[in-house]
Amino acid sequence: MSKAFGGFPALADVTLNLSSGRVHALMGENGAGKSTLIKLIAGVLKPDSISVTKDGSPLPLNDAQDAHKAGFRFIHQELNIVPQVSVAENILLGRDLPRRFGFAVDWNKVKTQAEEALAFLGATHVDVTLPAGDLPAGDKMMMKIAAALVSADQNEPVLYVLDEPTAALTGEESEMLFDVIERLKAKGTAILYVSHRIDEILRICDDITVLRDGEFVSKNEISKTSKVDIIQAMTGRDFKDAYPKREVPIGIDTIASLENVDTSNLQNLNFELRAGEILGVSGLAEAGQTQLLKLFMGLGKVKSGAASFLDEELPRSPSDAWARSVAYIPRERRGEALCLDMSVRANIVLPHLSDYGFYAKPWLENKDALEFGGKVQLKSSGSTQPVGQLSGGNQQKIVFARAIQGNPKLLLLDEPTRGVDIGAKYDIYLLVRELSANGCAVILTSTDLPEVLGMCDRVLVMQEGRQAHLLERGEMTSADLLSHFFNNNDAA
Repeated sequence: MSKAFGGFPALADVTLNLSSGRVHALMGENGAGKSTLIKLIAGVLKPDSISVTKDGSPLPLNDAQDAHKAGFRFIHQELNIVPQVSVAENILLGRDLPRRFGFAVDWNKVKTQAEEALAFLGATHVDVTLPAGDLPAGDKMMMKIAAALVSADQNEPVLYVLDEPTAALTGEESEMLFDVIERLKAKGTAILYVSHRIDEILRICDDITVLRDGEFVSKNEISKTSKVDIIQAMTGRDFKDAYPKREVPIGIDTIASLENVDTSNLQNLNFELRAGEILGVSGLAEAGQTQLLKLFMGLGKVKSGAASFLDEELPRSPSDAWARSVAYIPRERRGEALCLDMSVRANIVLPHLSDYGFYAKPWLENKDALEFGGKVQLKSSGSTQPVGQLSGGNQQKIVFARAIQGNPKLLLLDEPTRGVDIGAKYDIYLLVRELSANGCAVILTSTDLPEVLGMCDRVLVMQEGRQAHLLERGEMTSADLLSHFFNNNDAA
């Protein structure tokens, strides 16, 4: 397979061999060519050159219909759903719906087929009659996985391509998915598994192919490789430590304070945040982590208790928050943070336009975009390139560039490394450490428990919208932290 964009090779003569009954990992940094490869075998991107064989015979792969007829099924990282229609309709989207009397949709069968697909996953808690947009992120991903598993046509799947399927899932949901993968393997299905979570790859995959800068680097059996080998193959360099250490002590100034705070969906918030401190917020899915961050963005109202930011009341709106040096990086960068059709420059300066005065000043905007893009090591063809053309890691770096342009006193990070490769992750960790060293307080939520323990000074555990624990990191392990998600003793 080969594909170039504007003369720049995104994929250069890469070969991939997939075997039935085996899980094959595809790894590489953002921009390595993984997404291009997936789009080529999905038939949605025209290759410069490609040769595909199935069971030794040539296979035409001119469009998405050819891929579907060949038995290829795809579960993409981005949650492209139709939020206004039901879960059941989303699961059967693109298929001929069952009919009654040849013309009327048989909604009972639609509901049954959707429930059967979710039951195969073990996700029987999902109500298929709800609008898809009402589901939490984890259930939306389960819905997309179920859509690929539903057997509503005659073409038996022979290959599943899973692109970052656990990025939005909890640990329990991930375990359900791993169980399904084992069952698919037992049926003789081939699985191409794309993930940045190396521990996950080492656990569930049989083989691994690594790409770097659009070129093939290595292929090996998982049993014959290691985490260090994979990192070196992906990046061309070694990482002695996954998380950069704190070099500058936490300051003494109080940035934010919450005392016995209740809101409409949060209770018992009690903590002080000091300059340079990195506070982790963790818990089971939808326990209130995101709502806590949004409270500091002016998207919540204190009903009782005392809350302050820099000795004043909390921001009253997102514009007020940005103006008062609060920066926010949401978990859904494509849906909540970026204007994909707009340029790198426009996305970086978006919340800072008032700083340029009454009239637009494109030359100053361009200067700032280049300066702050450089600080986050952004890789793009220039400040005018549309953001939608960039890799996921570089899109995330744009959101960080926007945040640091305002010289924040408080940085709110909601799953900041979700769907980001290990090299880009480390760049983000270094940036967070640098901001912390300069006195910026950070509140970080993450489902990656080693990330929480590796980066944070203290961890606030949420349970059903309520602060349950405030823990010193110390020598705590991931298992220790996880146990507090279910322990209901108050942190006092």
